[in-house]
Amino acid sequence: MTDQRLEHFQTCYTSVIHDVMRAMGQRNFTLPPRITPLQPEVILCGPAWTIEGRVDETADAHETLLAWTGLLSKAKPGHVWTCQPHTHDIAQMGELSAETLHRKGVLGCVIDGALRDTNFILKLGLPCRGTHNTPRDIVGYWLPTATEVDIMIGEVLIRPGDWLHGDRDGMVCIRKEILDEVLDKSLAAMATESRVRRAILDGMDPQEAYLKFGKF
Repeated sequence: MTDQRLEHFQTCYTSVIHDVMRAMGQRNFTLPPRITPLQPEVILCGPAWTIEGRVDETADAHETLLAWTGLLSKAKPGHVWTCQPHTHDIAQMGELSAETLHRKGVLGCVIDGALRDTNFILKLGLPCRGTHNTPRDIVGYWLPTATEVDIMIGEVLIRPGDWLHGDRDGMVCIRKEILDEVLDKSLAAMATESRVRRAILDGMDPQEAYLKFGKF
């Protein structure tokens, strides 16, 4: 996908993309509502760089921090840090980590887990989505087990390179093989919605508008 097409995708809103994918027969592509945006006004979209991990209470502070900093070192610029930590006990993103990823050109974070240092992250401007906030961190408690592997968040399978797209309404995952088709149909759907809106504002009955344009 070219940079220009990426810019077009960033103008799309998630509800239209959802409707397009539903009409295409896609299933299980909407992330669960527990994944909420720290910055609801920001659209976060891009290819997923996936991470999986687990709780290990036998790990010491050095072991967990060494593994965590190694994870930060491997993070891919131009991708969305996408993590299934298999725990909601601890924060998976905080001040120094967010600063590191931001400087590397990571687009944002989607985590089936907690955030911390959220005032700093808000000032920094790195788009983040998680389940809640907590001051508790990974030290002596959690280790990554794999990167660039298939992960599940709720009922959604997210593979490395699959596209995530989220705004205030929620987030969807688009399989990389259908990305161009979804973009084209989403842009077309938004154009149709604009025509429906203009028709209704000009006095057309909403049911008549639906029957004429096939969309509402």
